[in-house]
Amino acid sequence: MNEALQTDAFVLAKRPAAADGWLTLTLFSPEHGSLLGLQRLPKRPSKSQVTLDLFDEVSLGLESANQGRTWFVREARLIARRTDIGRSYEGLRGASAFARVIARNPVSPEDRATVAGLLRSAFEAFAGGVRPDVVHFKCLYRFARDEGYPVKQEWLPALAPADREIALALINLPLAAQTSAAADVARVQALLEEYLRTSTEILLD
Repeated sequence: MNEALQTDAFVLAKRPAAADGWLTLTLFSPEHGSLLGLQRLPKRPSKSQVTLDLFDEVSLGLESANQGRTWFVREARLIARRTDIGRSYEGLRGASAFARVIARNPVSPEDRATVAGLLRSAFEAFAGGVRPDVVHFKCLYRFARDEGYPVKQEWLPALAPADREIALALINLPLAAQTSAAADVARVQALLEEYLRTSTEILLD
């Protein structure tokens, strides 16, 4: 007997349609976490069918015949489509990298709503086009913090004073007030990623 599911979700990744016309999707649902989705593409473009795209936020009707290992998209209604992300290479790269982090890391049921809120904020910020490098850093730091890792208590104090000052500005200042050089942001992000790889169970690229 097929299992049915109605849920909102974010599209974190997609693979090109196979020869048989199926699009493979990695989805994140606030209620159910990561889901593997399959959507059949129409043979002819149809205004009535929403073809899912990267970073979409959607309301889905899903169906599974294998106990939820894969879900077929039966209905899709668009909540938000953030095509502006694709207008900036840096924004696209940052949004894709952060989406992959969420896709690769299991999120406990009690934290899924928080991660969904972070994804929404992240994609909106990347779509805004302002300092995507800073957006990426903020998102990664916040994800690690919300997952319970002591980035504030352990990682920040271990930084050299100059790097700590930059990191605090990146964390605390709004995007419009950010003045850190791109090279400084990249260096501090590399330090954060090194900490996450060596001191946490978070999987990066």
